[in-house]
Order: sequence, then C-alpha cells, then structure tokens
Amino acid sequence: MTRRIIDKIRNAIRNGNYDMTYHAVEEMAEDNLGIFDIESAILNGKIIKREKDDIRGVKYVIKGLSADRSTPIEVVGRFKETGVFLVITVYKIT
Repeated sequence: MTRRIIDKIRNAIRNGNYDMTYHAVEEMAEDNLGIFDIESAILNGKIIKREKDDIRGVKYVIKGLSADRSTPIEVVGRFKETGVFLVITVYKIT
C-alpha cells in the first residue's frame, strides 16, 4: 500500500501535478529551501508517517534529502479531491 502511494505522489511531482500552500512556501523560504529541494526529497525519500486526523484526507510525511543530497528534510502533503498533490508544509530536520 505505502509503495503504491509513494509512487502516486512521485508521479504527481514528475508531472507537475502538485501545488503548495502559502504556509509551505513561507517555510521553504525560512529554511532556505527551493522547489528542487522539495521535489528531490519526495522523489528520493520515503513515507515515514500517515496522519489520518484530517477530514480532507490522509496526510503523508515524507522524509528525504534536499537537492544537495546532504540536508535532511520532511515534506507533509495530501491529495486534494482533484487528484493534485498538495504540499502543506516543509522543514529541515535539525
């Protein structure tokens, strides 16, 4: 199940079928992360947690490395009803 979900998320990233909340963009800027860092973490990371407490859908926490391959980050996102993957927040792991 988790394998199928991460593949679905990665396909959304590869196809540009994703969006980011304003909060995620703010957090990216605070941590000096760029869009390639977020994409890299998703494309090469793994789902470490599923949060089922949101009525809008299951949120997935993905842990991976930024584009420099040395900075660990986590990306939290979920699929919207339209099938678009929504990045809710991102942060460096310190």
